[in-house]
Parts: sequence; structure tokens; C-alpha cells
Amino acid sequence: MIGSIATKPRVIDVPALAEEALWQELELTPKPGLVDLRNNGAHRDMDHALFVRSIAAITPWFSRFAELGNTYAHLPASEQLRLIRPMGIACEQAMYAATGGVNTHKGGIFALGLLCFAAGRLGEVNQASLCHEVSAICQGLVARELEERTTQATAGERQFHQFGLTGARGEAQSGFATVRRVLPGWHCAHPHMLLLRLMATNQDSNLVSRGGISGLRYVQEYAQQLLAQGWDEQALAEMDDALITRNLSPGGSADLLSVGWVLSGVTPSP
Repeated sequence: MIGSIATKPRVIDVPALAEEALWQELELTPKPGLVDLRNNGAHRDMDHALFVRSIAAITPWFSRFAELGNTYAHLPASEQLRLIRPMGIACEQAMYAATGGVNTHKGGIFALGLLCFAAGRLGEVNQASLCHEVSAICQGLVARELEERTTQATAGERQFHQFGLTGARGEAQSGFATVRRVLPGWHCAHPHMLLLRLMATNQDSNLVSRGGISGLRYVQEYAQQLLAQGWDEQALAEMDDALITRNLSPGGSADLLSVGWVLSGVTPSP
């Protein structure tokens, strides 16, 4: 009987969503301070063509992250970072080979690689389970790599000890809490609105690296102002020019925009 046949759950292809998210993020124009079809943003060593090569180089790795997650799904979440890291480094090397040593997508590899790996561990996913699994994999990451280190050798370590910022590590450990706050209404919101919402709240380490805390606050307040007063393409172009003048690039928010596009393609939490 047809009516008695059980419908199999739809298997969501998270690696394909991750690839699509990178292309959508790149093509979104204008993107204040970021590489897009309008200009190179606040970057002298990057352009649209370079990002195209970078995406082509790293996206084949997304299915490999998922396969790795499936292979080691029987091991507890606490043992997963040591398994995924060598593949993450290999993916970064593929990016650097394609870009001549320019860091175009290191943050994206970290975030999207984790999502793909977590999806491989879970098989069937929804937004809540996927974010919870990433959080479980990354538990203790901030303590181990930021709180307990006193060398302050990297930008992330310096920003944590100076300003208490946890950057991409903290966002992953939280299960992408900043993105999840923006997710409601994602499908009916304009992509620029979503980017502005992220820029208005994200503690973007890229901005701090380039402009200090004042640079971060400038971008957050600018985005908040546009959200409150209204915006159009011209207003975004003016913000783009202002950020370029100040050498500010909200790359962390761009990474989270890609994460949001992936999560929006996943079945909502029950």
C-alpha cells in the first residue's frame, strides 16, 4: 500500500551547502570593506578572481571533512579536534597554493570545515543538532588555546588577553551563537540585512587586528545606524568607501554570513 510506505528523512548535503555559501558570500555586492564585484574592499593583496581560485581549491575538501566525521563518529566529541586538524591544515595549504600564499578563507575553512565534519558524525542533522555537535567538538578550546597560554604570540592570543575577545574559537565553541541570533527570519531577509546584523553585533577579530577596539566599535555602530535608519545600495557603497578609507575589513562577519547560509539550508530545529 502506497499510504503505508514510510518516507525516508531527507539527507541534507552540508558540504554542498558550504560550497554554495562561499559563492553567495563572494557575489554579494556591495559588501563594506570586503572583496566583491565592486572592488577589493580594504585589501591590497586580494581581488574577486583570487577568491574564485581559492573557493575552487578548498571546496573539494568539504566532502572529505564530512567523510572523516563519519569515519570517527564512534569516538567521543572530545577526541575529534585532533582528528580534524591535520585535514584542516591540508585544506589551508590547498588554499595557499591557489592564492600564492594569501589568506583568503582561513576562517571559512575553520567554521565550514567544522560544520561538514559535524554533519558527517551525525548523518541526519537539524540546526540545533549541528550547532550542538560543533560546540561539543570545540568544548575547552578557548581555555586551552587562549586562557592557558601566556605567550600572546598570535593575534588571537593578544586580543584575548588585552580585550577578552575569543574570536573564531569562541564562536565555534558556542555553537555559532552569534549566527543563531540572526537566523530567525533568515529566508525572508535581504542578504545585506543579514550581513549588517552580523556586523552590528559580532566581536570581529579581523576588525580589531586592523583598527583596534575603536575600529570594531566604528563598524558595529555604523551597521547599527543603518539598521535603525534604513539603508539602500548607495548607503552600503558609502559604508564600503568609509571602511576602505580606514583599512577595515569585517572578514569575521563574512565568515559568519557563510555559516548562516549553511544553517539556513538545514532543517530548522524541532
